[in-house]
Amino acid sequence: MTYNFKSSEIENQIPHLVEKGITEFTVSDEKISRDKNRILKIFNLMSQYAPEVFISIVVDVNLIDKDVINAAGSLFSCLEIPLVAIEKGGKLLFDKKLYAKKARLLNDYGLVFGFLLTYADSPADSLKLFLDRLDFATDQYPNHIDFPQTENVELEQTAKVSGAFSAKDIRYARDVSFGCRTFYSAGRAVTWMLSVLRPLKIHPSKFFADFAEWQHCNNCDFKSGYVPEKENHEDIEKMQLLFLDEKYEEKSCKDLIPLVHDIVIINGAISRVAGEGKESVIDVSYHPEDLLGPESFDLISFAENVCMMNCKVKIFETADGPDFEILN
Repeated sequence: MTYNFKSSEIENQIPHLVEKGITEFTVSDEKISRDKNRILKIFNLMSQYAPEVFISIVVDVNLIDKDVINAAGSLFSCLEIPLVAIEKGGKLLFDKKLYAKKARLLNDYGLVFGFLLTYADSPADSLKLFLDRLDFATDQYPNHIDFPQTENVELEQTAKVSGAFSAKDIRYARDVSFGCRTFYSAGRAVTWMLSVLRPLKIHPSKFFADFAEWQHCNNCDFKSGYVPEKENHEDIEKMQLLFLDEKYEEKSCKDLIPLVHDIVIINGAISRVAGEGKESVIDVSYHPEDLLGPESFDLISFAENVCMMNCKVKIFETADGPDFEILN
């Protein structure tokens, strides 16, 4: 059951979330996102009355500091950060240093966060600038990247044709966004995305554009009505592997395909244990500790220096989180 609370009601409703059976609580009010005191008050109330309820809250990047991080870190939470570009002198700019610094801080503290990206909602925006924002966002290791314009019909209309952003460009940006939404966010690819892209020598935005074309050819693109969030993760993982096979063959990296499969499969299995409590038994060609270790950041070096070890691995939940056991 879904409840929609007015902004003025949020604090008063938090003590009643558990009795209403609410397990996920989303706060996306623009005024709250810019009010640090109110954000901290909401976190305090959640800690007091609903510590086991997942809270997703939009937070202005300028407000992210140790106070907010410590409060969010005590909860089952996710910070949603609008990646905002500001128009100055007819140009659209965003502070890469600021966003990179805040993302690094969140990653250092192990907090879950995502970025909110839009396109063509300012006369100064262009396709090139949007793709640059997407590449930057992916490089910061967000848990997910959301594109409100591909998820909400009303918000989709905020994309306006301009001298720098044609109707064709808007369709391209929409499809790239949807490709990212499917492959990266619904596909839970944060832990391995950048590692897998390095041998391909391709920018994330170009990769998502190619995947969007693949989706179109396989009738699971934006126009088909496909909703990635409603799909089983295993099904999206199969799509990821099929597409990665094509890209690695195209880029003459075919020898790395078994390693890529192992990394995608083991991380996917761990994400399903953490997210759905679903245990798995998988077959991999390398030791799980190597696949999940720092060696996996450089696939070419990994393939050259890590010994293969074919094994069957059980992925399961423990009190301390997901773990694995080699069965043979």
